[in-house]
Amino acid sequence: MYYAAACQTAFDCPTTRDEIGDRTRRMCEIVEHTIVGYEPFFDVRLLVFPEFAHAAPIYDTVARLRDRLAVPVPNEHTDRYQRIAKEYGCYIQTGSFLEADPDYPEAVFNSTALVGPDGVLTIYRKVNPWIPWELHASPHDVGATPLDAFPVADTEIGRIGVAICYDWLFPETIRQIAFAGAEVICRVSAYMDPWGATPPMDWWTLFNRARAVENTSYVVAANQGAALAQYPPFSWPGGSMVVDYDGRVLAGADPGPGEKVVVAPIDLDALRGERLRRRGHDMRAHLRTEIHDYLSRPHLPPSDRTPITREDVERRIRRGRSSIEDGD
Repeated sequence: MYYAAACQTAFDCPTTRDEIGDRTRRMCEIVEHTIVGYEPFFDVRLLVFPEFAHAAPIYDTVARLRDRLAVPVPNEHTDRYQRIAKEYGCYIQTGSFLEADPDYPEAVFNSTALVGPDGVLTIYRKVNPWIPWELHASPHDVGATPLDAFPVADTEIGRIGVAICYDWLFPETIRQIAFAGAEVICRVSAYMDPWGATPPMDWWTLFNRARAVENTSYVVAANQGAALAQYPPFSWPGGSMVVDYDGRVLAGADPGPGEKVVVAPIDLDALRGERLRRRGHDMRAHLRTEIHDYLSRPHLPPSDRTPITREDVERRIRRGRSSIEDGD
């Protein structure tokens, strides 16, 4: 058994990549404070940070994002996370980067890296950008295979997967990660009001718990705790949490802006034991694949234009809607 920490941040959004280093420095401080501060009580080995912790897509074109905020991954920041991971023997699911990949010179990806003592273990690119607002490319747009799009790291603290924010409203996405072997699934999020951590909607808690139960997996969910003044026009209510494989919220931050850290146990022996012994409520094994044909039909098409524009996104949304209405 070890403990996982969901760590929420509350930064002002940088306007240039030169400002990202300050965010990285602060997150490394949070890693160290959490591990050292809880050491008399808990062995914290996994630390998860929110979406947009390094930079948010505050510009309205891909060209501006690439020019001012996008960085390659791995980078100097992941190098810094590796050093502290090696020092403390921990694993860090980074807050997301706006990633520029030279193989795709007219695209920006919303990406997070799992960093361990030996370096970057996986890079995950958000499969479902929050359209129409986000102009990031999805792996779907560049012809990625499921193996490439949904990496799972086999580590000494379990098999770890991750998905970013809007991805979690798609059960297919999280299920693909679970079927790739994930035991612990990290949620790197900037989940804003009014869909956040408070009634009457409370989608944040709803989907964290549902995806944990559906996939018999732990969920470590880190949400932004930024106020309206930091990221207009949105405010993000935090509520970071850890959920077990039966949907129990093991620890949760009270909703509201600000830096917060919550920790909870990850009992891999219990998880693996339940996965082995259960004959009821084993939704992975009980999946009747052949009767569900909707995934065999295309809905939202991949982008066929670079760079991605708002007009392109709106066109594809209309295509996705018509495929449902027409029964295509």
